[in-house]
Amino acid sequence: MTLLRSALFNVAFFAFTVIASVVCLPLLPLLDRAGRLALLAWWAERVLGLLRITVGIRVRVVGEDRIPREGPALIAAKHQSAFDTIVWLALLPRPAYVLKRELFWIPLYGWYARSAGMIGIDRASGPAAIRHLMRAGEAALAERRQILIFPEGTRTAPGERRPYQPGIAALYARSGLPVVPVATDSGLFWARRAFHKRAGTITVAVLPPIPPGLAREAMLDRLEATIEAETDRLLASAPPAA
Repeated sequence: MTLLRSALFNVAFFAFTVIASVVCLPLLPLLDRAGRLALLAWWAERVLGLLRITVGIRVRVVGEDRIPREGPALIAAKHQSAFDTIVWLALLPRPAYVLKRELFWIPLYGWYARSAGMIGIDRASGPAAIRHLMRAGEAALAERRQILIFPEGTRTAPGERRPYQPGIAALYARSGLPVVPVATDSGLFWARRAFHKRAGTITVAVLPPIPPGLAREAMLDRLEATIEAETDRLLASAPPAA
């Protein structure tokens, strides 16, 4: 049954995404930035609905009152699954994702991401990547957008850890804004590059913000400790796989 439901979701997801992307493509030149983000939110909400109907995956947001709904903000989120790249399109009013530049090269997806003002980073360019992140980040914050960054820089399997990258610390220091940490157990239900999806409830835990004014290294250490501790707690409390 799990295999069948996963196959049904995958077929429905790709079919809906391709059809919606092609049908809506002529609208992009006619829409402003807010309209393009609304289009992405509409798509994300329906994908989450497909997950619920076909696979039985539901979403629980803990600390939802901590999600910044107005004005510029920094959110640093644990990244275990493709789910994490979808859900924040529905949760944030004006998200600006920090993502690897290569994703802009994907037909349809890349066109929408670029037109929505997502921030593409060439991770191989070293210091130049940080400089670009600062320029693009300042522009996004000036537009009163919420920057979403995955501080490990890539997806990690549940229980796996990678070093937190300095991009979020640089944005934190430059902007003077607090950082909202986010933990999740999404990888238990939609694993990295996995065909199978597991029914259950994904938890997105929005944690108390880290106030501005800390030294970069101190902030990064605190961010990592906060996210990893809550992620470990979520993983430990998750029900066993069926």
